[in-house]
Amino acid sequence: MAVLDYLLGKPIASQDADEQKIGAAAGVAVLGLDGLSSAAYGPEAALTLLLPLGVLGLAYIGPITLVILALLAILYLSYRQTIAAYPGGGGSYTVARENLGANAGLVAAAALLLDYILNVAVGISAGVGALVSAIPGLHAYTLPLCLLILALLTLINLRGTRESGVALGIPTALFVGTLLVILVLGIIQTVQAGGHPTPVVTLPALPAAVAPVSLWLLLRAFASGCTAMTGVEAVSNGVNAFVAPAVRNAQRTLTAIVVLLGLLLGSIAFLCRAYGIGATDPSSPAYQSVLSLLTAAVVGRGVFYYITLGSVLAVLSLSANTSFAGFPRLCRLIAEDDYLPHAFANRGRRLVYTIGISILVVFAGLLLIVFGGVTDRLIPLFAIGAFLAFTLSQAGMVAHWKRTGNKGRIASGAINALGCVATGIALIIILVAKFVEGAWITVLVLPAFVLLFLRVRRHYEEVTRELACAGPLSLQGVDRPAPPIVIVLLKSWNRVTERALHVGMGLSPDVIAIHIAAEEGEAEALQELWQHAVVGPAREAALSEPQLQIIPSPYRRLFTPLLDRIDSLRREYPDRTIAVVVPELVEAYWYQYLLHNQRAATLKAALLLRGGHRVTVINVPWYLSDRCE
Repeated sequence: MAVLDYLLGKPIASQDADEQKIGAAAGVAVLGLDGLSSAAYGPEAALTLLLPLGVLGLAYIGPITLVILALLAILYLSYRQTIAAYPGGGGSYTVARENLGANAGLVAAAALLLDYILNVAVGISAGVGALVSAIPGLHAYTLPLCLLILALLTLINLRGTRESGVALGIPTALFVGTLLVILVLGIIQTVQAGGHPTPVVTLPALPAAVAPVSLWLLLRAFASGCTAMTGVEAVSNGVNAFVAPAVRNAQRTLTAIVVLLGLLLGSIAFLCRAYGIGATDPSSPAYQSVLSLLTAAVVGRGVFYYITLGSVLAVLSLSANTSFAGFPRLCRLIAEDDYLPHAFANRGRRLVYTIGISILVVFAGLLLIVFGGVTDRLIPLFAIGAFLAFTLSQAGMVAHWKRTGNKGRIASGAINALGCVATGIALIIILVAKFVEGAWITVLVLPAFVLLFLRVRRHYEEVTRELACAGPLSLQGVDRPAPPIVIVLLKSWNRVTERALHVGMGLSPDVIAIHIAAEEGEAEALQELWQHAVVGPAREAALSEPQLQIIPSPYRRLFTPLLDRIDSLRREYPDRTIAVVVPELVEAYWYQYLLHNQRAATLKAALLLRGGHRVTVINVPWYLSDRCE
């Protein structure tokens, strides 16, 4: 217990939940790192696709970025309305489910969950990849570094939302601050030089053009650049994480994220063209990121260069935190609608949704392990889930405004309709442009998620039907209840067995003690002891004598002979309940569990799975005292 208190902090009472909520500033760190960090790879992704155009490609990064910024503005206006209309959170899932139907909501949920999982793997691997490119000696440790960062983020988020905001606030502020300084200095230098500044450090020359300009190439560049908008959804999913007034604080956080992201994207595109900075081949040994080239061009490779690049590396690695905030909350909403196991809606010791965090870590960890910490192949899938959710959310909001009679619904509906069309077109472009690069996987994964949701819902519906009891309490036969056949598991005669027999004899006069004899000779000794320790005292007390049944097990099997005997008793007594009393040691300290076998827990699980309706399992614990240490 002390170890958990040290690692995760002391448990927080439910009535203290409001103290764990965050303000608008902390919300930028908790929910905005995914969006802000995309400034480090969104423009570069577009520039990489423009490499075949050589210097001419720089002429198109500006228009492409303007289209992306216009789309970002539409999403901002739309999600401000979503936050106000659905203050309980849920974002695209809630909006689509309530306005377009359950199936549309499940598609949106599947798209978001996939996007959150990919964000963790891609974000961490991008940060570690940038670190390894700066320090080649760490290349052999790529996967361990990825898993270490994943473990660190898990620990931070299991400690609670407020603590994650505090822990991530410093790197977020350093990233935004240093990058804005670089961009402001770069713009000043550009203005002073009449639009053609001289870089402090000589930049690599752009390659010669090897392909003509085509609409298809520009569309592919736009599709890659759209990765800069992933993460905008997260704030609408986490409205209930904010202190009151939650809606206003969530809207402020969204505003801060979008304004900062827009400034970063627009300034980077402007300065890349001004300084003549293009992407370098990621597979080349001389690879440098666009931000590295831009920072060196503006301030050189001094101390501030390394501070800036260090903050970029940190935020790239920590950008996965947006998923840690959004994924568990979305799982909670889905679980409350019976489409995921109900355990996802339970809050843990620090009032966070521990199961959701754990599942996210497992999936992201598997992706990192399978891809060896290098998840570049997952990037084509990155924006598809987000834009599918964007489109469904906008369509749902259009239906919402049609359904409600709120003042201003026509203007609000027009904004969402524009957003639906814009994000829908972008989704088609991204899907077509990235299909052969791996986007086809999404076509398989999303339906699989939806089928899983539907299967879970069907299970809960079947359970509800089976357990439904519409009538009053049935008292038929209560005046003459048949006592159960009690089975007490007997390993040896000790205080634990004695207590279990006390419980069994209090339940029924028909008590059978069963001993599985795996070794020769132990049965005879136990039979002699039984007569003295059990049968004699029972006769003196004028009570029914418990039977002792010894089942030989020459192959040292414990569970199979016992379960077979229980099955035979069920057939022998078809109108009686079989009550199995399982004695069990409960250790005083966690490490004592390593000193005792846990057969009782395994047996209980086997009985619950195989026993049937007429088999009841009764656990009789014996608590070891501290003296047993």
